[in-house]
Amino acid sequence: MIKVSEKTKTSFFTKLGKAVAGKSKVDDDVLDNLEEVLVTSDVGVSTTLKIIERIEARVAQDKYMGTDELNTILREEIAGLLSETHTGEDSEVHVPTGKKPYVIMVVGVNGVGKTTTIGKLAHQFKKQGLKVILGAADTFRAAAIDQLQVWANRVDVPIVKQQMGSDPASVAFDTLSSAVKQDADVVIIDTAGRLHNKVNLMNELSKVKRVMQKVVDDTPHEVLLVLDGSTGQNAFEQAKQFTKATEVTSLAVTKLDGTAKGGVVIGISDQFKIPVKYIGVGEGIEDLQVFNKYEFVDSFFNINN
Repeated sequence: MIKVSEKTKTSFFTKLGKAVAGKSKVDDDVLDNLEEVLVTSDVGVSTTLKIIERIEARVAQDKYMGTDELNTILREEIAGLLSETHTGEDSEVHVPTGKKPYVIMVVGVNGVGKTTTIGKLAHQFKKQGLKVILGAADTFRAAAIDQLQVWANRVDVPIVKQQMGSDPASVAFDTLSSAVKQDADVVIIDTAGRLHNKVNLMNELSKVKRVMQKVVDDTPHEVLLVLDGSTGQNAFEQAKQFTKATEVTSLAVTKLDGTAKGGVVIGISDQFKIPVKYIGVGEGIEDLQVFNKYEFVDSFFNINN
């Protein structure tokens, strides 16, 4: 079952309670207050307006709808938005059949939990009996290579690395070559986490892709963008910049354990139409969870908890 922090739940329901306090009917005041609740919960303005419009349409159909039904309506509309990405129905990590090795290129700025996500994801794949190899292609920072090595040791999976300042594409090439020789099931490639120059980032990621395709056609099979959910609107901006720099196919939203920022998952999924595949809900090695939209909404709205 997906965990959403008690702080997130408490914050959301406290705000929601204030939005409908003293009201017996969903009217314009309630909708205005609800709009504020959603925006301050980092759902995002555009997504919030979409939700409000849908609720207004439903209220118009039933003029006697009361505020006690607002939770149900809100839950249904949020679930509907998440359903539009046609994903989020998995309950465990898996790799598609016919893709071996299955290559995941991980992108994201420094500090969002990118390396930690890679390590935890490697652990999940290994638990399933899959052979995993990591590639330390973030050669811009020595610390990034060292951090990935720590996770490789912790999870007990091989890592391919070079010295700081090496060509990231060269590391990716070596990683895939090693994976093919070792008959690995999954390859996870870490990449540089800097956004100060989008053109350079775009060129670097494009080069990494081209070089990998010399070893395994149609790679990477997945480009996973890691975002820090606790940064709110900054996560939206990072998503915008990285989707311009490369073709992001999935998202991991981290640091949802100690904040009231769960709404960011809803907004990012809606705005970018990129599936949220994983959420980070704690520091433990098991605390990277597959994002299941049904479990997330139930947990967010305190259902079955």
